[in-house]
Amino acid sequence: MSALPGNLAFDEYGRPFIILRDQDKEKRLTGTDALKSHIMAGRTIATTLRSSLGPKGLDKMMVSSDGDVTVTNDGATILKLMDVDHEIAKLMVQLSQSQDDEIGDGTTGVVVMAGALLEQAETLLDKGIHPIRIADGFEMAAQCAIKRLEQIADHFPIDLNNLEPLIQTAMTTLGSKIVNKCHRQMAEIAVNAVMAVADLEKRDVNFELIKLEGKVGGRLEDTMLVRGVIVDKDFSHPQMPKELKDVKLAILTCPFEPPKPKTKHKLDVTSVEDYHALRKYEQEKFSEMVQQVKDTGATLAICQWGFDDEANHLLLQRNLPAVRWVGGPEIELIAIATGGRIVPRFEEISADKLGYAGRVKELQFGTTKERMLVIEECRNSKAVTIFIRGGNKMIVEEAKRSLHDALCVIRNLVKDDRVVYGGGAAEIACSIAVAEEANKISSLEQYAFRAFAEALEAVPLALAENSGLSPIETLSEVRSRQVKENNPALGVDCMLKGTCDMKEQHVIETLHSKKQQLVLASQLVKMILKIDDIRSANESEGY
Repeated sequence: MSALPGNLAFDEYGRPFIILRDQDKEKRLTGTDALKSHIMAGRTIATTLRSSLGPKGLDKMMVSSDGDVTVTNDGATILKLMDVDHEIAKLMVQLSQSQDDEIGDGTTGVVVMAGALLEQAETLLDKGIHPIRIADGFEMAAQCAIKRLEQIADHFPIDLNNLEPLIQTAMTTLGSKIVNKCHRQMAEIAVNAVMAVADLEKRDVNFELIKLEGKVGGRLEDTMLVRGVIVDKDFSHPQMPKELKDVKLAILTCPFEPPKPKTKHKLDVTSVEDYHALRKYEQEKFSEMVQQVKDTGATLAICQWGFDDEANHLLLQRNLPAVRWVGGPEIELIAIATGGRIVPRFEEISADKLGYAGRVKELQFGTTKERMLVIEECRNSKAVTIFIRGGNKMIVEEAKRSLHDALCVIRNLVKDDRVVYGGGAAEIACSIAVAEEANKISSLEQYAFRAFAEALEAVPLALAENSGLSPIETLSEVRSRQVKENNPALGVDCMLKGTCDMKEQHVIETLHSKKQQLVLASQLVKMILKIDDIRSANESEGY
């Protein structure tokens, strides 16, 4: 009986019925009220992010319940760290997350776009248009806008001898981030990292080969690209050499320990002789293990597990430098970079399983005792590490996120080399095209088309507002110039350089990213408009 949602009762004819419990505590919204509640929640989230859009966008500081502070400009990160209760607001968070997973950039823009569409949908609902007709109209308008994007897209040559265009695109992405004081340097690092691991024939980039490693201390300008692997460990013994040349690496996932019985047997040591015999056996085992590694010609042992002082001392005596407690991902990256094989048992070690590196050296930082190992000049130059420095943890973390966005954008260009121009230029061009198309439609959907055209202007309006320009004046001027000059590269001059031509300012965005923004935003709005009844167990309704 306990599984029933209420109490079972019988009427005077013996027919059973259920009295639902807690009906007074349930909250129910239906029809227009439900839609208005959803639209309100979505718009609130979009308004929060609106001020972070563009090169002059402001950062947000998020403080977690345990006091961790994050300062960021990245839409997906802001939403992920926001404590959101409302179910529709959670959908907005997932929207920016899916843009981040798929594209890596444009996470703020997609939420602002969805918020603008919801705002327009509210106006249309007030006119009495059915929500499904609005949703269908938005869907058709999104297709029309995507068609226009493909018409205005330019092809973008990817040439290893001329990386300048790629660097300009990376600089567009990094423009709104905290790292823009060493703007060009960061862009060059990102481009060189992707080009080092890119497979231009298959048009693919394996991100697992690019590792982002950060260390607090130093300046952002000290960030560098290492063509190899950086491991946050040092040599196991302080007297081991600090730099090795022409290194042969044995990569071990077995511990430097005498073998233990696998079963739960106890070993009783009853006399001093037994103890000495056991100790001798352990020493022989250690000696044998070290000798096995030495015999293959290895000059450096990298071990996933630890080893005790006795093994450490023996390794020093036998002139075999070693690194212990190297994590799983690093071990794999070292194996890829050096062309070595990971050895799970000492018996299996052989000369052909060793990796090769031209140089392994220990880096030391300032006055601290912290050290890191750099493995360079590897056999397979495809594994690279971006080593980020910064004044505090927050800056290092934000620089990591910014570089990740830049890496994603360059990867997207390798996959699909078509670009559109930023600064709101692409949105204005689409808005003009959708508005023109609206006049040709005789059905109700033309209202949704016009609303979609207006919603597209939310991005250039926000850009102008965040740059301290007069939003409406700026937008109307750029819009009229686009129509007059038939130049879809005209956008909002956020950097106040005196020209609205984004081609001249080198403000470039990938076509793939823009298309994805429009598709995801219109799909989410369609989904929200289809919900007309909501039941929730509690009274609270937070945004």
